[in-house]
Amino acid sequence: MHFGFDSFYILIPVGPPMRRRPVDFRRPARRRFSKVFWFTLCGVLFLIGFALFGRERGSTSTSAMVKRYYRRNKFMEGINITEEMLSPHSIPRQLNDQIALAKALIVIAKESNNLQFAWELSGQMRHSQLLLSNAATREIPLTGTESEIAIRDMAFLLYQADQLHYDSATLIMRLKSRIESLQELVHSVSEKSTKYGQIAAEEVPKSLYCLGITLTIEWFRNTDFQKKLNGGNQIADKLKDNSLYHFCVFSDNILATSVVVNSTASNSINPNLVVFHIVTDNINYAPMNAWFSTNTFRGLTIEVQNFEAFSWLNASYVPVLKQLQDSDTQNYYFSGNNDDSQTPIKYRNPKYLSMLNHLRFYIPEVFNSLDKVVFLDDDVVVQKDLSPLFSIDLNGNVNGAVETCMETFHRYHKYLNYSHPIIRAHFDPDACGWAFGMNIFDLVEWRKRNVTGIYHYWQEKNIDRTLWKLGTLPPGLLTFYGLTEPLDPHWHILGLGYTTVDRQLLQNGAVLHFNGNSKPWLKIGMGKYKLLWDKYVDYSQPILQQCNVH
Repeated sequence: MHFGFDSFYILIPVGPPMRRRPVDFRRPARRRFSKVFWFTLCGVLFLIGFALFGRERGSTSTSAMVKRYYRRNKFMEGINITEEMLSPHSIPRQLNDQIALAKALIVIAKESNNLQFAWELSGQMRHSQLLLSNAATREIPLTGTESEIAIRDMAFLLYQADQLHYDSATLIMRLKSRIESLQELVHSVSEKSTKYGQIAAEEVPKSLYCLGITLTIEWFRNTDFQKKLNGGNQIADKLKDNSLYHFCVFSDNILATSVVVNSTASNSINPNLVVFHIVTDNINYAPMNAWFSTNTFRGLTIEVQNFEAFSWLNASYVPVLKQLQDSDTQNYYFSGNNDDSQTPIKYRNPKYLSMLNHLRFYIPEVFNSLDKVVFLDDDVVVQKDLSPLFSIDLNGNVNGAVETCMETFHRYHKYLNYSHPIIRAHFDPDACGWAFGMNIFDLVEWRKRNVTGIYHYWQEKNIDRTLWKLGTLPPGLLTFYGLTEPLDPHWHILGLGYTTVDRQLLQNGAVLHFNGNSKPWLKIGMGKYKLLWDKYVDYSQPILQQCNVH
């Protein structure tokens, strides 16, 4: 077959000729390993060694645990606690039952004054307890041989107790009788404690009695006191000047009143603008004047009045004075023989019928020229300047007071008898109470609303003491109901005469009130608060040293 081509050629490229590599008869060089390889190898060997060491140690620990477990099991095989205590034939159970019964019988034997038998029971009980303790220590159960004597001796004593009628019924009856007698004893001691505490709180210390007598003698001996007291027209004008800060205290306690005045003066920014109106009784009028005539108190203006000289204060106007003329009231407060002493002694304190205690409801009559006054009890200490009280807006109310419905203090239902229909109909039992002792009174509003007339109404309703029993606070809550403006709590801190008060409150409080029986001038006063009162008494005065006032 012919393809049409004349010839066919194959072209092969021609290059330089290839050479064969000569044979190398040299010894091959040794291969070197890197540093990383050696570090890795060392680490692996270290981990293998650590694993082998831990395994050996673990096997040793496991072996020790196995040995302990074996020993414990061996002991449990010797004495099974549950089975021992549940089995009626168990020796430990018998001993424990005898010990429990012996403890109860020892009490009965002592109550029956059978001390010899109680001593024998105690000795045998200790012997049985020693047996049980030794068995537990040596980890070997008790045998009948070593415990037979103890069980037999205890059984003999228990048999003797049975013959003496020391059984469970007797024990229960004796204990019940003992509990009842102890409750009666506690009640009796509590009553005596309350009674003696009340008596101690009501009694005038000898030192204060001496102070009053000594000042009375000085008052009538030294006519200069009376000259200082008059003081001219300038003092008389201050007593009626409503641009000044007027305070009032109703008290028969000279030293306590002095602390109130001195603490107020010491903490007042402008003491020359402060006027104190002190009202006392006829007995203390002369010594009170003598004391405040011999002490300046940073230039305060001080007035002392005798409430028994008030012509308007009579039985026809004042319900309390009318009640004092009633024989039942006199018997209730001064003899206490009308209800077999069922009423607590604190309710029978005659001070609750004292006019010095009830004059707070007649402040507009006592100070008929004043528009606003701050009332202070004689058991308070003033720590701050009280002049800002006079600029507080009472929002049309009569009384500015600190509310006391927080913490340990109470609401209306704690002071009033809400089983009485009149109280229940007019007053909210959960209304917040407040405290006497530091109050700002708007006397203009007082007169406008006839607050004294409201007080008279409730005082006459309570002639049979069915609305309330104690003090002037309950009638105050009724009288000023809806007429009281709450003040900031720091103005009046209560409780220093009967409880513990927070230290922060003591530091920030403007007026500290020692309400309660533990007054700071008494020996029963709370010592931790007495220094707050003592710093306003100058014990270096000769008359105080003469009367041993400290």
